Amino acid sequence: MSHAENLLPKVKENLVLQHDKDDKLLRHYITAALSYAEGYQKRRYKRAKLPPVTEQAVIILATHFYESRDGATGGFFSNFVGAPNNIWATIHRLLALEKEWQV
Repeated sequence: MSHAENLLPKVKENLVLQHDKDDKLLRHYITAALSYAEGYQKRRYKRAKLPPVTEQAVIILATHFYESRDGATGGFFSNFVGAPNNIWATIHRLLALEKEWQV
């Protein structure tokens, strides 16, 4: 089973989304979020299990992509102008925990 399939229920739970109409779109956002995580961490997770913090970062990022697909901040904190910056800072902090650092 792909990461997009595995994470779909978790992303929907995070979004409090109870219908299946956007599942194809959500899989696309999960795939994009995973690709972002892999690029940031300089790793590939083809079939490997995602570390918990990386999984959480992918869930948050896929949720953000879905909620702001129109280019707006979107989501629960849409009235807070700093929301997008806080989201990206959180994602980067989580991804940095599993990043393979070049020494």
